[in-house]
Amino acid sequence: MRFGTDGVRGVANTELTPEFSLLVGRAAARVLGGGRFIVGRDTRRSGTLIEAAISAGLCSEGCDVELIGILPTPAVAALSAHEACPAVMISASHNAYADNGIKLFAAGGAKLTDEVQERIEAEIDALRSGADIGDRPVGADVGTIKHRESSATEQYEKILLATMEDRTLAGLSVVLDCANGSNSVIAEEVMRRAGATVTVIHAEPDGININEACGSTHPESLRAAVLRHRADVGFAFDGDADRVLAVDRTGELIDGDQLIAVTAIDFRERGRLAGNQVVVTVMSNLGFRLGMTAAGIEVIETAVGDRYVLEALDRTGASLGGEQSGHIIFRDLVTTGDGLLSALVVADIVARRGVSLSELANAAMTRLPQVLHNVRMAERPNNILALVADEVARHESELGDTGRVLIRLSGTEPLVRVMVEAPDEQVAARIAAQLVAHVASFDAGAG
Repeated sequence: MRFGTDGVRGVANTELTPEFSLLVGRAAARVLGGGRFIVGRDTRRSGTLIEAAISAGLCSEGCDVELIGILPTPAVAALSAHEACPAVMISASHNAYADNGIKLFAAGGAKLTDEVQERIEAEIDALRSGADIGDRPVGADVGTIKHRESSATEQYEKILLATMEDRTLAGLSVVLDCANGSNSVIAEEVMRRAGATVTVIHAEPDGININEACGSTHPESLRAAVLRHRADVGFAFDGDADRVLAVDRTGELIDGDQLIAVTAIDFRERGRLAGNQVVVTVMSNLGFRLGMTAAGIEVIETAVGDRYVLEALDRTGASLGGEQSGHIIFRDLVTTGDGLLSALVVADIVARRGVSLSELANAAMTRLPQVLHNVRMAERPNNILALVADEVARHESELGDTGRVLIRLSGTEPLVRVMVEAPDEQVAARIAAQLVAHVASFDAGAG
């Protein structure tokens, strides 16, 4: 297994095995150092299995481990930043419960750069080859594992509630879909302390129901709950709570692009948008770029992955960035995408403005029809992007400045993602279908 855009993940106990997890722990200790690691996890049944293995690996290299239990990924990152120590989050994010994953944070709460991930992979390969024989700590130098006695949520809650700046969400009715994941342990309490009237759904994790027909990948039940309770707004998180999508009081789904657009304009008007810049990935809708240009906000584009957004934020000094999928980073506050923080910020904007979220979103940007297909390939050629380049160019010529074509490789699954934007949905669908067929024709393992 290799690291993708968001750590390493796979089917727990067959792909992401305890043996491999132990090696990740040992390699992380050698590369990241620090002597002490924080380890958190989401609600998956396999979480404790991977937790035990990676903790053993860390201890084997002389690091002490502090287990903080079930917490959102951004909470683990926040603790890593606050306590200046490396951290591990065990989660497969929005994937189904049988999958699990390992996300690593350097001391300070930042996700790892490509260079550091490559060093960890090289260390794993060296350990597999037996390069460490006779080179392990013994006696008092072996690390220990302990459970944190005090609540690990307190510092994170303070960070979140401080963003309200003594304002309140009193009078705002909110529905939260916790995806039976990490936010099940914290989201309701934070929103209530912020003053909102809160209804919670899918917050009863049993180890196997995480993301199951709920959360940000399945917002249908959130839409129904918002309409049923006549709530002002609803928020759907994914399994580890580092992303969020919203539903307006009318039941309209509001994606990450729209949430970022609404937030960017609000921040700009209040003098809080550093450099009048916002950072997004190549997957953001063309309508977002047009809306930001109209508002006088510069758009900086990165590769897909919130760690690339974070790198661009740090490089440029911008304070706001994110992805269409709902990863939103407030760089002056946190070091990674944070679904609950994003929900608080957006809820605060809705409460202050006194209008619906869909009105705010429609004023901020007009979303162009976007068709996205995932092409699963049994044998994906390494040069697949070059193979389809001529066909992509042909369709780009047809669309001109009115649309966009994007073909990219998934960083977490054996997929080729095909995305087409056009002023007309039928045109977008036609071009996307032709490109999907063209990509699939290069699958050497098909049939």
